[in-house]
Amino acid sequence: MIQGNSRVLLWIAGGVVPVLLGACASRVLGWGLLLWSLEEPPIPAGTVLPVYRESKLAQVWEAGIPEAYRSGSSQADPVVTIPFPKLAFMKHKKAAEEGAAAFAQFARIYGETQQDGLPIREAPDNQAKRVYRLRQGELIKILSLVEGTPAISSTGDPLPGQWYEVLTEDGNRGYCFSYRLKLFEHAGGPVQIVHETEEAEDPDLAQVLSQTWSPESYGTMIAIKKIDLEDLSRQWRFVPVEAQGTAHIYLPALDKTFFYTAIRAEGDRSWRFEGAPLQMRLRSDTTLEVQFTENGRALQTLLFVALQSDLEDIIRQETARRDRLFTRIYTLGPVFRSDNYGILSFSPDGRFSWSGYERLIPWVIPPAAQGRGALSMGLFLTPELQHGYDGACSLYLEGLSGPEEAVHFLYTLEPQGLRLEYVPHANLEGVTVTRRAGSPMIIYFFKAAS
Repeated sequence: MIQGNSRVLLWIAGGVVPVLLGACASRVLGWGLLLWSLEEPPIPAGTVLPVYRESKLAQVWEAGIPEAYRSGSSQADPVVTIPFPKLAFMKHKKAAEEGAAAFAQFARIYGETQQDGLPIREAPDNQAKRVYRLRQGELIKILSLVEGTPAISSTGDPLPGQWYEVLTEDGNRGYCFSYRLKLFEHAGGPVQIVHETEEAEDPDLAQVLSQTWSPESYGTMIAIKKIDLEDLSRQWRFVPVEAQGTAHIYLPALDKTFFYTAIRAEGDRSWRFEGAPLQMRLRSDTTLEVQFTENGRALQTLLFVALQSDLEDIIRQETARRDRLFTRIYTLGPVFRSDNYGILSFSPDGRFSWSGYERLIPWVIPPAAQGRGALSMGLFLTPELQHGYDGACSLYLEGLSGPEEAVHFLYTLEPQGLRLEYVPHANLEGVTVTRRAGSPMIIYFFKAAS
């Protein structure tokens, strides 16, 4: 190592990183590893900088500018302010140098999102909580490659890609799967991408490819506020992936992949997929018509919609609604007693146990039921029934399967206890109770000490 009067050149994997030393050393608070390149001066990510001051009020560090990036500044020790998330602060220089060496592989790697709504999660797992939702074309900084749970498509096959720890420009940090990321290198200055275009861009096609297209039924259930959580959680959808030349239709009765070579305009807001019996038309900004033929059969038409809210947000809201309904029942009990129909008790996790219901076999409770299971608050009422009941629920009893897996009830909460009214399966349309039974079976439980 060759020492000069005011600086030292440190060799690390990825190049030479200039670091200020000497006269400023007595005022150095610590050392920082730059995570996002600066525009002015154009200092690349991965550079180690001396840190002089910290402003918790402004949420910035004040760091020294290496001589190579001073652009003729007359200041003896020019400084630059860096937002907290864009610089990893370390107390000792050696730790910063080691961090720079580990970071060198990704110091100049950024990503551009190819899908509106691409999530950043708090862990490298598709089931982990989402901490940020990326916009189409938004840029992020790649921090590291991490091990994570493989992302799985609706067909059950692993999606191509890897999990990365990432940082957004406004400081959000988490993990993102690379399936819909375009990685590129950037050294310093403003982070920009020059896109190569062979044809004039079709803004309508770009809109279609950037959005998530869900079945029309999703839009309907959200509009009428009757969410079938089980159906929604499967995330049925239409997914055209131009970069891979594939288009996928995932529906309860259809799981099909089309392979094509190009997407060509076929009139106003209409396109055909070359090499595949598939075409689509944008009926409106939020409604997409998809048509295809299969094995010489008649043309099939499907409708998909772009939802105003993210599916995960809708699922969380519906889950919270159901939790509130259950909490009311649990708080009233959690143990209920009937002289004729036994004891029904609930636990905080939504499970239940029911003993002494023999008189309900087999007309209400199937003989194979084991008297315990999980409560679901996933049923809805018609406006006519809403006047007489607080809601409807399903008891999923262990030992049962198929159509008899759950026993359904209308319920009413009263000061003395819980009133249940049996709902035959025939009285359900989807997740809605449409009418009472012809000869209602009503069960009244008094609340009891747990």
